[in-house]
Amino acid sequence: MDIFAKFENRLGPIGDYAEKSPGYFAFPKLEGEIGNRMKFRGKEKIIWSLNNYLGLANHPEVRKADNDAVAKYGLASPMGARMMSGNSDSHDKLESQLAEFVGKEDAMLFNYGYQGMVSAIDSLCGRHDVVVYDAESHACIIDGLRLIPSHRYVYKHNDIADCDKQLARATELVKKTGGGILVITEGVFGMSGNQGKIREIAVLREKYEFRLFVDDAHGFGTMGKRGAGIGDEQNCIDDIDIYFSTFAKSMASIGGFLAADKKILTFLRYNMRSQIYAKSLPMAFVEGNLKRLELLRTKPELREKLWHNVRRLQNGFRERGFDLGTTNTPVTPVFMKGGLFDAVQLTYDMRENYNIFCSVIVYPVIPKGQIELRIIPTAAHTDQDIDETLAAFDAVREKLDKKLYPQEMPYVGAGV
Repeated sequence: MDIFAKFENRLGPIGDYAEKSPGYFAFPKLEGEIGNRMKFRGKEKIIWSLNNYLGLANHPEVRKADNDAVAKYGLASPMGARMMSGNSDSHDKLESQLAEFVGKEDAMLFNYGYQGMVSAIDSLCGRHDVVVYDAESHACIIDGLRLIPSHRYVYKHNDIADCDKQLARATELVKKTGGGILVITEGVFGMSGNQGKIREIAVLREKYEFRLFVDDAHGFGTMGKRGAGIGDEQNCIDDIDIYFSTFAKSMASIGGFLAADKKILTFLRYNMRSQIYAKSLPMAFVEGNLKRLELLRTKPELREKLWHNVRRLQNGFRERGFDLGTTNTPVTPVFMKGGLFDAVQLTYDMRENYNIFCSVIVYPVIPKGQIELRIIPTAAHTDQDIDETLAAFDAVREKLDKKLYPQEMPYVGAGV
């Protein structure tokens, strides 16, 4: 059989509807300056789907730093992989500042966060080791686990009793293999908004020997008194052996980093294939990220505005009886009951009639019969944005409850 033949009959649970709504529900095109309001198909919408938590994407100091860096270095510099010819004082400076900010001895830059996580897991874990990980771990963690020959035990999401159980199994196995145990979880889970139970996991060290790896992509810049992430929020920085985050969310940029003891990062610098064999993070991004980190550290008012909007939005939803699950972070999931066609009709209604653009999530990402509309509040949003959005959700929920939405894909046209 031709290996490509399978593509003709099935594109997967999401791709099966690719021809029905190209550029609308999948691969939509937002236009204009990144912010709380942008254009979609020629009309202004309130945008709730961008992880621009602190509003840095178009902060004037950030735009100037980005422009100055491009003018000075272009996008080619430095040429080559970091180990060979792609290093610079600016790369070292950014790593040093990141390490200091999150309370670790050293830090290591990545070209992309997703790539960095996958490659870090691949480098850290061998065939004698065991990984214990949360069931709702991000796709980059799951893909990293797919690469490695290590044995893996998954525990129910944020279930410490089950984590204990899986650690007991892992401990028995490594007694035979001679390997070690790595526990992987998230600081903030991007779909539910739950905080990972980092401190409670760390307590299990009283019973088991393991290292703790935390993906804090949504926590860095948003959580804690200083915005230094989940370690700052839960006062457990020292309990985290390897801290990971990306620049793609609160920093509104490209790249990512690990922070840990020097001995760990020395090993990774000489063994992570994605960094050894890939071009270094361009100077324009490094310089721009230095400015973003400076603002993150010195302008607490950005984080205060974010949390003002989070509280106003989430309190408004809860007062109206909406189900937000158990989020205790800026990530704001709104859960409703309905099937696939309810979800797409509701989303279409929101965009076309109420000018609200947010991400819709359905099966197989979440259970059948459930719809999740994920809202990402940012420091750029206004009280008016929030009030208009709450009113829109009231209206579409009433239509959903009265079963007024057709059970078919809406016609979206060719767009503009």
